[in-house]
Amino acid sequence: MPKITDDFLNLKISEMKRLFFLIIVSTVISIKSGAQSYFTRDGQISFFSKSPVEDIKAENYQVLAIVDPVHNKLAFNLLIKGFLFEKQLMQDHFNEDVMESDRFPKATFTGSMNETVKEGLNHVHLTGRLTIHGITKPLNTMADLELKNKELRGTCKFKILLADYKIKIPAVLKNNIAPDILVTVNVDCKLVQKK
Repeated sequence: MPKITDDFLNLKISEMKRLFFLIIVSTVISIKSGAQSYFTRDGQISFFSKSPVEDIKAENYQVLAIVDPVHNKLAFNLLIKGFLFEKQLMQDHFNEDVMESDRFPKATFTGSMNETVKEGLNHVHLTGRLTIHGITKPLNTMADLELKNKELRGTCKFKILLADYKIKIPAVLKNNIAPDILVTVNVDCKLVQKK
C-alpha cells in the first residue's frame, strides 16, 4: 500500500480540481452543441519493463479520462504517484529517483481519433500529445473503442522510450529497467447525461 502524505493528498485534490474544471467546461460545451461525452475517473493504465535482471510492472487505477466521439476528441490525466508496485522499494525508487514525482506529478494525453466512432467495436488511430516527466511528445497509436449501451470501453497498447522523456535511470538501477516501456490503457467510460 502506498504511503499517503498530506502533500500527496493536497496535490491530488489540486490536480483533480483542475481536471474537473476542464471536464465541466468540455461537458457544458458538448451539451450545448448536442454532443455526447463519456467520462471515467477510475480508468487503468499499467506499464511493463522487461530487463535481464527483473520484470517490473505497475498499475494506476485512478486515471481520469474524457472521450467525445462526436468531435473525435479525448483526454487522459493521471498522477504518477498513483502507480502501485508489488514491492514498496520499487515504488519508492520509481517516485523519487526515476520519475521525480514531486517535480513532475502528472502525465497527460490530449488527442483525437482519426476515425468516426460508431455503435459497436471500432479500431481507431489516435494522434495527440503525451506529456510525461515535464516533456511533451507526439504519440500516434491504434486503439479499440467499443460503444455499447451508453458505455464506451477503450483499450490501447504502445511503447515509450524513457530517453524521449529525459527519464534518467540511476546507475544502480541501470540493468533493472528496460529503455523502452510497454504501456497498456483500459478505460470504461459512462455517458455524461444531459440535464
